[in-house]
Amino acid sequence: MSENNNRKKWKLTIVFMIIFGSLLFNSCTKSKAADETSNEKKMYVSENNVVETIVLKNESFRKELVSNGKIIATQKNTIQFEVSDKLEQLYVKNGDFVHKGQLLATLNSFKYQQRLAMAEIELKKAKFQFADMLVGRGIFTTQKDSIPRATYDMVASRTGYDAALIELKTAQFELESTRLIAPFSGKVANIESKIHENVSAGKSFLTLIDDSTFEVEFYLIESEMVDIALNSSVQIIPLALGKTYNGHISSINPLIEKNGTILVKAIVKNDRKLTEGMNVKVLIGKEVKGQLVVPKSAVLIRDNQEVLFKVISGKAYWTYIKTTLENSSSYAVIADPDKSSAILNSGDTIIVSGNLNLAHDSEVVLSTDKSN
Repeated sequence: MSENNNRKKWKLTIVFMIIFGSLLFNSCTKSKAADETSNEKKMYVSENNVVETIVLKNESFRKELVSNGKIIATQKNTIQFEVSDKLEQLYVKNGDFVHKGQLLATLNSFKYQQRLAMAEIELKKAKFQFADMLVGRGIFTTQKDSIPRATYDMVASRTGYDAALIELKTAQFELESTRLIAPFSGKVANIESKIHENVSAGKSFLTLIDDSTFEVEFYLIESEMVDIALNSSVQIIPLALGKTYNGHISSINPLIEKNGTILVKAIVKNDRKLTEGMNVKVLIGKEVKGQLVVPKSAVLIRDNQEVLFKVISGKAYWTYIKTTLENSSSYAVIADPDKSSAILNSGDTIIVSGNLNLAHDSEVVLSTDKSN
C-alpha cells in the first residue's frame, strides 16, 4: 500500500514540474516579446522627422483664371448648288481636306448646255437686227461707247439685243453652277446626297470648315474682366487630347450676360488634331509681382485654420497664414493679420514635404536629397 502511495506522489511531482516548466517558459517568452515591442516603440519615438524645405522670397506669382469652352471654326459655311438637277459626280467625302478652287461635285449639265447654245443663237439674231437698225440711222458701229446713249438704248430694246445679252449671261452662269467649287480651303462635312439623286438649288449640299485656325468661346465672371485684355496669352487644353495649345484673346464682348458672365473668344492654331465642337479647358495667366509664393504642399489645415511650418534652429514652428492667390500648383501667402504671433518674411525656411504629422516645436532634419 505504501509503495502505491509513493508512486502516486512521484507521478504528481512529475506533473507539477511539467506544469511549472511550461508556465516558466511562457513567462519568459512574453517577457521577451514585451521587451522587443518596447524596443520597437523606442526606435519609433527616436526616429528622425526628415523634411524638405524652400527659402521664402518675394517673387512674381502666376495668377490663373480657369474656364471651360468650346472650339468653333473661324470660317464655316454651308455650300450649295445654284441650280437643280441630278448629282452626276461626287469627288469628295466627309472628312476630306480640300483646297480653294478644287472641284467638289457636278450635276448633269445637258439641259444647261442646251440653254447656253440657244442663248448664243438668239444673241446672234438680235445682234444682226441691232446692227441693221443702226445702219438705217447712219451709224456703222455696234460699240456701245461710240453710240449716243439714247439711240443705243432704244435700238437695243426694239431688237431684243439687250435681253439676248442677259439671257446669255444667265445661261453661262447656270452651266458654271453645275460644278461645285471650294470657295476656300478646309475640311468637308455633312454630305448626305448620293450619285444620281436629285439635288435642289439653294439646299445645303455640304459644310466646309476652315480648320487651319479655330476660335475658342468661353465665359468669365465680370469681376475677372480686369485680368484680361485683347491679345493676352491663353492656354487651351482639349479634354479629349490632354495636350496644351497656346493662343491669344481675339475678342471680349462688352455686354454682361444675365448670369453675370462675359463672352470671350480666343484664336488657336490647329495642328490637324483639333476638331469643331471640342470641349476644352482655358487657362489665362497673369503675373502678380511681389508675392511670397509656396507650393500647395506647404500649406496645412490645423484647428480649421491655414498654417505652414517654418524651420528655426532645427525645430518646426507652425505659423498661421492666409492664402491670397492660387493657381494649379502654388499659393501666394501672408501672415494671418488676426494673429499677433504670426510672422512671415522673405528668407524664412519653409517646410514643403514631410510636414503632415509634425507638431509645433518638433525637431526636424533637413533632407539631403539633391534632386529636391
